[in-house]
Amino acid sequence: MNDKAYNFNVRPSTLILGKIGEEYATNCLEKIGYGIVERNFRLRNGEIDIVAIDQKEKPPTLVFVEVKTREGNAYGTPLEAITYYKLKFLIRTAMVYSTMHPRLPKALRIDAIAVSVGPNNELLDIEHVKNISQ
Repeated sequence: MNDKAYNFNVRPSTLILGKIGEEYATNCLEKIGYGIVERNFRLRNGEIDIVAIDQKEKPPTLVFVEVKTREGNAYGTPLEAITYYKLKFLIRTAMVYSTMHPRLPKALRIDAIAVSVGPNNELLDIEHVKNISQ
C-alpha cells in the first residue's frame, strides 16, 4: 500500500498534462456537435490525439485533431508546438487511418486544439483551429 498522499499542487508530468488537455478538447468537440470516433490512435512514429466526425460539414468530415496543452506560455503558445514535421506526420497518419476505416467519411481535415491550463490544471483558455494543413 502506498502511504504517500498525492499532492495535487505538484506540476504534473508532460504525459499527465497532455491527458488533461485531451479531456478538455474532447469535451469542447462534443459540445459543438462532433462525434468522437477514437482517441490516441497510434502508429510507429506517434499518434493522433482525437479522431472525430464533424456532422455539421456537408458532406460530413472525418477530423484528425492534434491537441497541444501548456501550463503558461514560458515555452511558447500551444499551437507553436506543431512543427512542419509533426504536420507531415499527421497528414500521413490521417491517410492511413482513412484507408483502414473505409466506412467513415471520405472528406478529411486536420484541426488543432490549443489548451492552456493554470497551476491547478484548471482550464484557462481553449482554441480550436480548423484545417491547419491548408
